[in-house]
Amino acid sequence: MLYSELMSEPMSDLTQALIEEIQSAPEPMRREVFDFLVFLKGRRAAEKEGREDLLPLAQSAWAPDWNTPEEDEAWRDL
Repeated sequence: MLYSELMSEPMSDLTQALIEEIQSAPEPMRREVFDFLVFLKGRRAAEKEGREDLLPLAQSAWAPDWNTPEEDEAWRDL
């Protein structure tokens, strides 16, 4: 069942195309798309508030990828 079939209002062509692309992507790519969307929305909210400090937003969005034993090992000697 398509997402648009669950919606009571018609969805734009762009929204439908995005959903179809996301559905066909592998799970790791979906996580990356999700993290990037959260980042973009947070950046826009910060811009509206006049703030430029995006580091906390980036840290929270990328924490699942950064906080791994593999990342710790890669950065250990730096």
